[in-house]
Formats: sequence, structure tokens, C-alpha cells
Amino acid sequence: MTVESFGGDAASTRPVRPVWQAMKRGFFGRCPHCGEGRLFAGFVKTAEHCEACGEEFHHHRADDLPAYLVVVIVGHIVVGAFMGVEATTSLSTWQHLAIWVPITILSSLALLRPVKGSVVGLQWALFMHGFGGQSDAPETHPEL
Repeated sequence: MTVESFGGDAASTRPVRPVWQAMKRGFFGRCPHCGEGRLFAGFVKTAEHCEACGEEFHHHRADDLPAYLVVVIVGHIVVGAFMGVEATTSLSTWQHLAIWVPITILSSLALLRPVKGSVVGLQWALFMHGFGGQSDAPETHPEL
């Protein structure tokens, strides 16, 4: 495997982007680059670009990762809480449904946007999916 496979000279000349800061800015719906502009144009639709610094977001590839992360986070919290309540009380099935279904839906909706923002911030900080100026299209190597 050659050095070009991992970014080569282009990667060594890139400025360092703070990963946690970019993810935090994305979590709060701000541009991961400047922290001023809005990251989202809708509930989970990213803006085409930052209105403050001009950073483009249209090429991000968050795809299904935010939804999977939200399922894992909410699942662990709700199942743990359910088991704790079940061990200490004797609620009926309907009472459990009345408690846990709304909590699950509301917490999933509340976390989806911040988690997606964090994923886009992570992609920006690591120069992934067009944030480094290169295309994601695979390079053809005729010698292979």
C-alpha cells in the first residue's frame, strides 16, 4: 500500500482542524468551521453553505449514521430506565406504554439534529467527503 492511499503529501500539508470543537459546534447547529453560521436549513436538512464564512456543506455524507447513533443512545437510556422502574414498581403494560413510548419518540427527535450536526462536524474536521477539497470518486490506477 502506498502513501497516496492515506492522503500522501496532500494530507501532510493540511492544517489541523480541532475535532472536538467542530463536533461541538455541529452539535449546537453551528458551522463547524467558524461557529457563527447555521449548519441546518431545516430540521435535519443541512444548509448548502455557511452564511458567515462560506464553508460548503452540500457534499457531506452523514447518511444513516446519526439515526443509528440516536437509536443506540436512546435505546440504552430508555431500556435502562425501563428496567429500573420495572424492578422497583408494579406498573401495568399500558402504564409502561404510556410512559416509555412518548419518552422514546421525543428523545429520539430531540437528539437527531444535534447528533447529525456532530457527524457533519466530524467529517469537516477530518477532511472527509469533500471537506478536504478532493472528490470522493475513486481514483483509477491503470498500473493495477
